[in-house]
Amino acid sequence: MITFKSTIHMALTALLSSAACAQAPAQPAEVNPTIAKASRSAEDELTKSIGELNNMRALISAEKLPLAQELTSLEEGVVQLRKDGDKVQRLVDAGALEIGTLKAEMKARQDELSYIGSLLDEYARTFETKIGVGEMQVYSEPVEKAKQAVENKTLTPVERFARQTTFTELTIKRLFDVVGGMRFAGVSVDTMGTVLQGQFAMIGPIALFRADSGVAGIAVSQVGSVNPLVRPLEGELAGSIGTLVASGEGTLPLDPSRGGALKALVQKTNIVHIFVKGGPIMWPLLFASMVSVSVVLERLLFLLNEQRKRSPKTLAKFFVDVGKGDLNAAIAIAKNSKDAVVTTLGYALEHRDQSLGHALAYAETRAFKRYRRGIAILDTVITLAPLLGLLGTVTGMMASFSVIGGDLSSPGAITGGISEALIATAFGLVIAIASLLPFNYLNNRIEGIETEMLAAGEQLKLLVETHPRGAAAIKRAAEEEEEELTLRVEPYHGTSTSLGGT
Repeated sequence: MITFKSTIHMALTALLSSAACAQAPAQPAEVNPTIAKASRSAEDELTKSIGELNNMRALISAEKLPLAQELTSLEEGVVQLRKDGDKVQRLVDAGALEIGTLKAEMKARQDELSYIGSLLDEYARTFETKIGVGEMQVYSEPVEKAKQAVENKTLTPVERFARQTTFTELTIKRLFDVVGGMRFAGVSVDTMGTVLQGQFAMIGPIALFRADSGVAGIAVSQVGSVNPLVRPLEGELAGSIGTLVASGEGTLPLDPSRGGALKALVQKTNIVHIFVKGGPIMWPLLFASMVSVSVVLERLLFLLNEQRKRSPKTLAKFFVDVGKGDLNAAIAIAKNSKDAVVTTLGYALEHRDQSLGHALAYAETRAFKRYRRGIAILDTVITLAPLLGLLGTVTGMMASFSVIGGDLSSPGAITGGISEALIATAFGLVIAIASLLPFNYLNNRIEGIETEMLAAGEQLKLLVETHPRGAAAIKRAAEEEEEELTLRVEPYHGTSTSLGGT
């Protein structure tokens, strides 16, 4: 390509030079041979170059049309590709919109599945509260699997949902089985904590049990244990229950209370059963409660009787006579009265010659003793009852731990020791609380009477000391007491002097 351009350039240069020479005026000078040779050579080159140029033009003309056609074809291809690109873009946009819709729908379905799964999990966790007594022995494994379906992170959602639906189908089947009654083998515990093998019968809300040993009764649930407790019945009812559970056929009394009447029948003597379950410590507690009740009743009757004997008019008349100085009349009133305050004041007034204060203190102490009789016993019961309950707690827990160290196949024996501990503690606290209330009431009443009696005694001393005859009598009693004390001291001094002289 470089050679072709150079050739064209040289040819054009030579052509221009020759044209210039031709247009120049002819000169007669002789032409240089070298120049003439170069001119011929340039003409030849020009001719050759023109020929090549013509050939190149022909080649260009020949190749121009196919290239134009190819360019047109390529442009049409680009246009088609653009159309295809727009179509693909529309498809992509539609696909993205559809994918968004599908994602939203999938999320909604996942939320629905999560909600259903949570409902099934809740149903599995509360299932044992909706079934009859003893049925958990049959459905414990499916219930556990259904509970673990949510907790087990290694399970796929499909496997987890399959477990939950399997458990739901099993519970639906149970509903059809329960209609009309259902029997199944199981284990129960009697009131002594012995494990019994036997058979259950579910009839409506009532769970019946018959052990292989022949014991039959109503099965009631136990807190913290899948093994229910059997409460045996007596008489013909127990025999009919045993036959019904064993064979599936029999008679059962109509119970419109939906099992409440039978349960009430079983628990009619529940207080005696609780007392027996409390262990040997219950007997001292029973004795303490009887003592407490006896003391409280005796004290209440005593206070009621004393309150009935009270006479404010007699007390007022007594003080009027004392104020007048008629002490003999006041003493006579006190001797004829049954009022504790009046009799106490009368006793002190009668012995005023020795010492009114001492006589009054002695009479008040004697009266207070009557009012406080039995209060110390009640105080002892209040202190002793919780301690006896605590002792029962210790013995019951010792029994439970001894069972734990031995045979673990009897969970009822373990709970029996714990129940003994709790029952003893509860009874001790109940006795203490029941005794504390009347104890405080009695103390309050006694303090009121003591306050009234002390106030009346002070009033008596004031009246006697302020009255002339009473003051003279008190002065004379004090002098006699001083003389008596002097007589008692003088022999001692004389003896001391004699010994000193010796």
